Amino acid sequence: MEANDELAAALEGIGPRLQQIRTRRGMTLAEVAELAGTSASTISRLEGGQRRASLELLFPLARAYALSLDDLVGAPEFGDPRVQLRPRSRNGRIVIPLTRNPGGVQAWKMVLPIEPGPGTLRTHDGSEWLYVLAGSVRLIVGKRDLVLEAGEVAEFDTRTPHWFGGVGETPAEILSLFDRSGTRVHITDEDDLAGGAALK
Repeated sequence: MEANDELAAALEGIGPRLQQIRTRRGMTLAEVAELAGTSASTISRLEGGQRRASLELLFPLARAYALSLDDLVGAPEFGDPRVQLRPRSRNGRIVIPLTRNPGGVQAWKMVLPIEPGPGTLRTHDGSEWLYVLAGSVRLIVGKRDLVLEAGEVAEFDTRTPHWFGGVGETPAEILSLFDRSGTRVHITDEDDLAGGAALK
């Protein structure tokens, strides 16, 4: 398939792709619209192909789903298998996506600043695995309060209230794996929601 044909196919598939991303995360049209700052009817028309995709609509959706624009629309790779590392800042943490497939297991590298105390414990669908590359990480899962050192691994059910953050004298670095259903955090704090709390 020629590059132009691949691009045309990607553009034609934006609507169904957006609907697939939303339904995989268990989100309603209204929830996505609130995060993207638009209306549910606009999202519905975009997914159904009645509304033409534009950067004005796609950029807020990419932020709402915590995806790059390329990942959101399924841009053709043009033969390069390398993942473009685009660090992002989430609630004071540096988050680097290591995978680009919006479905299935996601891999992230995170740099966690030193935090004086735990933040809000959150829950979401799925399970999470994390490996401490450097520094120390405080992990709270339910009633368990642990400190993980470099080289240690933890795996837990994310439906249990949990939180993790850096402790010690230097920021911590971790690798984190979770399925895409685990990226939508169920929270009630409207300030966190407005700030894009897709990642802990």
